[in-house]
Amino acid sequence: MPTFRAWVSKLRPWGLGALALGSAAITAGSLGYFDDETLPAFVIEKLPLPHEALWLFALKWHVVAAAWALPGCLLLLSKTLLRRAPRVHRWLGRITAAVVLLGLAPSGFYLSLFAKGGLLSTLGFILSGAIVVFSMVQAIRTARTGRFTEHRRYTLHVLAQLSVAVSSRALLFVFDAAGFDTDVAYLIALWVPVFISAVVAEVCAHRFVLLPNPWRKNEASALAGDVDPVHAGVRAIARA
Repeated sequence: MPTFRAWVSKLRPWGLGALALGSAAITAGSLGYFDDETLPAFVIEKLPLPHEALWLFALKWHVVAAAWALPGCLLLLSKTLLRRAPRVHRWLGRITAAVVLLGLAPSGFYLSLFAKGGLLSTLGFILSGAIVVFSMVQAIRTARTGRFTEHRRYTLHVLAQLSVAVSSRALLFVFDAAGFDTDVAYLIALWVPVFISAVVAEVCAHRFVLLPNPWRKNEASALAGDVDPVHAGVRAIARA
């Protein structure tokens, strides 16, 4: 019987590919938000707004940040990139972290105040955003101090919550085809992916993403101060 690790290894390319395609589809579908002449139906249904110009700016900023954040996190999972171009991996991580913390999260928190579904939707988006911010900050701290096992755990949580944008839309499509009540469907399609993504990330962190020996040895060396923690993991995986 295939082990948990074997199942994840088989499903990983399909899952990451689906997220990449979903992210591209969302970005393509959001380009209409930048057309000042024709407002999409999603925008029109929000009107009137107390600060319409600010809301539209936050929406556009969120779209731009999201177009980078999810694909960036997917690329950061690549062991090939880390092995062959460690500097690119580090700079991609820094840029992605900045985009998430300075662009995606703040704009998302503001937009959540006007989310469809009222308070429950707002709380769902805030919870997901809080997980992203906390996990990204911890991912930065653990990488800089050489705690690479923890670093992988937190980066998985960031990716998992960013994937909610794709899985939530997929659920909404299914619910719409099944004729579900739109308000109920919206809440389910938000909260269920948020919780499931958090659980899956944590399970994978503990059962699948166990660092190979070279990583653990360099992690110990970095924590002991024997090597530069920023470069210890890169050198380890280069030898793995």
